[in-house]
Amino acid sequence: MSLWEDTIQGGASWSVILRRGNSLRLEDIEGGGNVGALFYNWDCMVERYNMPDTLKAQHIAHLTSGFVLYSDMGRILASITADSCGWHDPLGGHNDAKAVTAKYGNSTYQQARNAWHRNTHDSFLVEAAQYGLSLRDIGPNVNFFSKVAVAGSGAMEFVPGNSKAGDFVELRAEMNLLIILASGQHPLDPDPDYAPKPIRFSINRTTPAGPNDPCRLSRPENARGFINTERYFL
Repeated sequence: MSLWEDTIQGGASWSVILRRGNSLRLEDIEGGGNVGALFYNWDCMVERYNMPDTLKAQHIAHLTSGFVLYSDMGRILASITADSCGWHDPLGGHNDAKAVTAKYGNSTYQQARNAWHRNTHDSFLVEAAQYGLSLRDIGPNVNFFSKVAVAGSGAMEFVPGNSKAGDFVELRAEMNLLIILASGQHPLDPDPDYAPKPIRFSINRTTPAGPNDPCRLSRPENARGFINTERYFL
């Protein structure tokens, strides 16, 4: 039984303090969804998700089950323990008000009420402000359920249809985390219509990573990352 579950409506944002020993499950309800995510060490929020270390330590350019999210202190913030989608984008970043207006047109709350055109950057800032964070604390994010392929030339291409209705990903908290989520469209999504999708979430109890945990064993550096994390909680 989950501890808490609900739905983040399309274009909306949400945040949670996810304690070590709990997991967060995200589900793409309709298919074609995207949810941007920021991760911070709740006990010391100057420590947060580090995209370059996450990718280079594991020799990857995308995220799926068996991989982990590193902090800028060489510790593991979260592990991806289950994934039916198979590819999540750590490279594409997020959109802002200027980009959303240019792509989808101007739309305000006064005009469209809850259907107004929101952007992920401002959504991150609104959630971050509740915890004393500001613009300088908004760094690279993960885009769950989205796939971006990188060509040999370095060009980045959004791959439509990566996530189907019912696809999910589960994140196990290895530290006490502040997680900020925003369900806006991926900035490279070619869809000309403003149509962000809802994302269902649930928080569940889980077991800690043992010596044979797949995320610990998937890369040599991950074993060292888990040791650094476990020492932090001695």
